[in-house]
Amino acid sequence: MIYFELFWSFFQIGILSFGGGYAALPLIQNQVVDIRGWLTLQEFTDVLTISQMTPGPIALNAASFIGTRLAGPLGSIVATVSDVLPALIIVMFLAWFYFKYRSMRVMQGALSGLRPAVVALIASAGLSILFTVLFGNKEFPSSLDNIKLYALIVFILGFIVIRIRKLNPLAMILGCGVITVVLNLIGLPIGV
Repeated sequence: MIYFELFWSFFQIGILSFGGGYAALPLIQNQVVDIRGWLTLQEFTDVLTISQMTPGPIALNAASFIGTRLAGPLGSIVATVSDVLPALIIVMFLAWFYFKYRSMRVMQGALSGLRPAVVALIASAGLSILFTVLFGNKEFPSSLDNIKLYALIVFILGFIVIRIRKLNPLAMILGCGVITVVLNLIGLPIGV
């Protein structure tokens, strides 16, 4: 039964994930946290962190990790294949369609209209994750009283380093992880 549920959940994610892996994040969150309750929001955030650090598309990595967590290696295969299957079918059809009708103005207009919607999906997922990291809740905070100061400092410094210094995101993630482990080992319980 879990294999069918994994297949169906990730097939839906795959068929609705227009705009790439990051645009799929709110869909994955909705399926695995909100609808199915397979993961808590904190566990989902952890999966996204690991998915970002490992090679490959973030949505497929997340499908693999979630499938493994729920049903072992076979669950990983089912979740990953079902996530990719709709895209494979749709892309083969769209490639044919695009090369046949690419010069039409209607086609260019449709593509231009999809771009802002994809940005909105990515921003929505990003804000949910940011609020979870800073406040422990994916909703907009009612006050700033319970903000996690260490998380805010890491977020601001990380944002600056990524945007200005163009540091490799993997190096930043690993560096922050090492710093947090060291600070915890010396007795500063932060990052929890």
